[in-house]
Amino acid sequence: MNKGIIILDFGSQYNQLIARRIRELGVYSEVLPFNTSLQEILSRNPSGIILSGGPSSVNVENAHLVEKELFEQGIPVLGICYGMQLITHLLGGKVKKGVKGEYGKAKLEIQKSNALLSGVSRFSTVWMSHFDEVETLPEGFSVNGMTDVISAISNESKKIYCVQFHPEVSHTDEGSRMIDNFVFGICHAPKNWKLTNYIDETVAEIKAKVGDQKVILGLSGGVDSSVAAVLIHKAIGDQLQCIFVDTGLLRKEEAEKVMKNYGEHFHLKIKLIDASERFLSKLKGISDPEEKRKIIGNEFVSVFDEESHKIEGAKFLAQGTIYPDVIESQSVKGPSAVIKSHHNVGGLPDEMDFELLEPLRELFKDEVRKVGEELGIPHHLVHRHPFPGPGLGIRILGEVDEEKVKILQEADDIFIEELYKNDLYEKVSQAFVVLLPVKSVGVMGDERTYEYTAVVRSANTTDFMTATFSKFPWEFLETVSNRIINEVRGINRVAYDISSKPPATIEWE
Repeated sequence: MNKGIIILDFGSQYNQLIARRIRELGVYSEVLPFNTSLQEILSRNPSGIILSGGPSSVNVENAHLVEKELFEQGIPVLGICYGMQLITHLLGGKVKKGVKGEYGKAKLEIQKSNALLSGVSRFSTVWMSHFDEVETLPEGFSVNGMTDVISAISNESKKIYCVQFHPEVSHTDEGSRMIDNFVFGICHAPKNWKLTNYIDETVAEIKAKVGDQKVILGLSGGVDSSVAAVLIHKAIGDQLQCIFVDTGLLRKEEAEKVMKNYGEHFHLKIKLIDASERFLSKLKGISDPEEKRKIIGNEFVSVFDEESHKIEGAKFLAQGTIYPDVIESQSVKGPSAVIKSHHNVGGLPDEMDFELLEPLRELFKDEVRKVGEELGIPHHLVHRHPFPGPGLGIRILGEVDEEKVKILQEADDIFIEELYKNDLYEKVSQAFVVLLPVKSVGVMGDERTYEYTAVVRSANTTDFMTATFSKFPWEFLETVSNRIINEVRGINRVAYDISSKPPATIEWE
């Protein structure tokens, strides 16, 4: 039986963080759309339910609601931010439009402690993000904490607890204690989430599901597909056939490294398809970034489709879909309003007629990395930065050709090498070099040069929704610049991108 914690998603940017915080305590947690039926929720036999925050107001038409019967099941409920306002609204209290709202840090004063706030200091810093506020409480509720507004209420006899702030973010000083209090002190949830168990259970499930059939997997060398491949291989061995498509737009020596790391070391069956000429010829004369993306995506699907049909007896298509992909494809507006679907993460066509195998679909990225290390994948491979599907095709601005790819591969390789050498690689979230379609005059030796400009880009982020540029020492940037200009023929000028997201994006195209 599940006995985990269910989080109902009302559109909060923090809902995945709530789930991860609970899993870090060793308890299974799952994010479901807010309009999941009560029957579906109860079928999971949850120890507790959390109503997440969200950008909406309970007072608008078509507000996001839940069935009132949810609160009559005897299951502990925690309402966070919008969740607190929703509980107030549904149970007979009143929520009003705030005068100015509260955003950022606020000082919480506990008026009357309860099981949720047990052990929390009388005064502490919490993180707010709301405009509406609770004006009058539902019957049976009492005020437990105040900031400038009512910020913590509860009905302990019904095991309903509400906070206006976000205990799941690190800015809330004692938020971890509150989550711990809810999960163990109030819900008495069992510790039922351990990644070593997950590996054993998943291996058994894959064996049972696949039987003696063959499985195809598109191996990219990225973290998700690599961990999925090694996990499936542990279950079924040579029944797994990996296909690695070299688009000619990958990092320096990427194909050789993948074949060595996963073919030789893990003994995976990998078919290497060198389609670089095919991709580069299709990109000839194309400068528009969206057009480049479409061409690369369509060509990849075409190559993969051709190769997969050459493998006889293959019944399953494996993908490295992870839990954030699944959550994002379940729009908070309900199944009918799904904007992007990760069902086919690689954009592979539905008519490929394979059954999907997605062994990582319950895991967050940090959990995928831990599983990878448990499976024996070297640390540096499972902690690689993200690499875009279209590859260097969108890091070469303007038209793409073989010469530019080689120039960029060399420059990017130097930057990554220096990050590792200076123990900076894992301190940043994503780092790479961009090649501009701009040439400038330079002097090398006694000769005048007229060559390309490269831009070094490095971003720090927790969720990739917002990011700041990495603040490197000047000496480090100087070394990177000198090495690129001296060692890469074709570049005579290096710039460093100091834009944050927003307004800029992390990638340039």
